[in-house]
Amino acid sequence: MKRREFIALVGGAAAWPLATHAQQRGGTIPRIGIIDDGPIWQPFKDGLREAGYVVGQTIAFETRTANGNPERLQAAAAELARRPVDVIATYGTPASRAAKAATSTVPIVMIAIGDPVRAGLVRSLARPGGNVTGNTILSPDLAPKRLQLVKEIIPSAARVALLWNPDNVSNVVILEQLRDAAPPLGLAFTAVEARKAADFDGAFAILARERPDAVLLTSDPVHHAQIRRTVDFLLQNRLPGMFQNRDDAAAGGLMSYGAIFVEMFWQGAFFVQKILNGAKPADIPVQTPQRYELVINLKTAKAIGLPISEAVLLRADQVVE
Repeated sequence: MKRREFIALVGGAAAWPLATHAQQRGGTIPRIGIIDDGPIWQPFKDGLREAGYVVGQTIAFETRTANGNPERLQAAAAELARRPVDVIATYGTPASRAAKAATSTVPIVMIAIGDPVRAGLVRSLARPGGNVTGNTILSPDLAPKRLQLVKEIIPSAARVALLWNPDNVSNVVILEQLRDAAPPLGLAFTAVEARKAADFDGAFAILARERPDAVLLTSDPVHHAQIRRTVDFLLQNRLPGMFQNRDDAAAGGLMSYGAIFVEMFWQGAFFVQKILNGAKPADIPVQTPQRYELVINLKTAKAIGLPISEAVLLRADQVVE
């Protein structure tokens, strides 16, 4: 995605002026703190580059690793706040909450999180009111839409399961939405917990025993770190999986429906730019997804013996073959 395409997506060129490269803290270049750096952050870095920043010359990154561990998240956020950095960028609700707990003064840009109001990160989407802003992947009708797609793709589906992390407040929102949306569609619903990597073997054993007609997955960072294990388990057990991120469907999941994560991370770069240019997080509205996409992995569908109708394939934004 080129910069002009992105600014059109988020509302016009006037919203994102070119980087001014303002020198901060006695002439040093701005430093951006990132928790759990990795490939998923590349669009964020590309966005900063497209905005005119040059790593090592007009911007620098400080990274800390937590691997989704709650205690380590708190320590990583505290280390960045003490460093100090000019902005802390976070992916997901747990990391964002850890950063907010660590500092009330360092600006925080949260990326691809669930419900920021319920998580206590902002007062409202329109006026965050503190040191946190960013974007959210959720909308009120997203969970019901995923269930409707499951029912459309698997008309015989009667039971669905959610693999979720109870320590993630945004996962709680998804759980509640699915519980409300399942009965009208004639679906029985169950939830299977996995708080940390060590919990996945037990969660997989439950799913293998219960054999729901479909398994819904979240974008929780702890779960995302286990995506290869999860995809392999679903394939081996011929269980259809509904993911939130297109990369998970491309990696072997049956399907995904959700916000476009590349765009969410790219957008995060321009929140950082606005803050470095003097805007206050309290005054920058939290952005909701501009669009959602449906990805179908036809290769996986064939592997698990699930026929996909031509009508569904025509509706998909991407078909992996």
